Amino acid sequence: MSFHYRHRKIIIICILFFTFCISIFFFYYKNSYKKKNRSRIVQSKKIVKDNNKISVKKENSHNKNIFKVDIKGQIVFPGIYELEEDSRVIDVINKAGGLTEDADTTVINLSKKIKDEMVIIVYSKEEVNDFKKTKEIEKETLSKCAQKDNDSVINDACIDSEKGSVQDNSLLININTASLDDLKTLSGIGEAKAKSIIDYRNSNGLFNSIEDLKNVDGIGESLYDQIKNSITI
Repeated sequence: MSFHYRHRKIIIICILFFTFCISIFFFYYKNSYKKKNRSRIVQSKKIVKDNNKISVKKENSHNKNIFKVDIKGQIVFPGIYELEEDSRVIDVINKAGGLTEDADTTVINLSKKIKDEMVIIVYSKEEVNDFKKTKEIEKETLSKCAQKDNDSVINDACIDSEKGSVQDNSLLININTASLDDLKTLSGIGEAKAKSIIDYRNSNGLFNSIEDLKNVDGIGESLYDQIKNSITI
């Protein structure tokens, strides 16, 4: 009797132990399944979200207006080009194959946004020099109009650049496009500082304002005040 009772007790213990193991197994399996399922759901949502972002980007790019721009002059491939509305003059130049060796962009704003039916003319170095000579002659003429010499009466009817006329940007040095030699014509700017300006421009992009020039190494407040009336962007 005791023998059967003892075996029955062992059998019951084994059954309970086996049931416990099965319960533990199913518990961990269920949790693991939930985690995997949750991970799949999160991943699926992320994929859907990323796809939606891509779709929105594509849709936005397709919604941009396309402008036609005519570029001519000192360009490798002059002609009419199509660009998106937020493009700039430099983008048109690049699309047209770039500048020729004789090109001079000191009188052009390369960062200007394009518009439909825009005409861009890139002048040669000789043409730009002619512009500057013409402006210098004009400035001298206006000055003589006001007072030909020290003994003459001042003519208040003349256009005087120091009395409110619009500043002529073509006489200023464009720090976004000026060459090394052009920058060296500025008061207090030698070859080293001119190179620093060009290096900064190449590394950080075009200047957004003339005050950004103070970010260049070696150009402090006093030097900036000295040249600020001679520069533009």
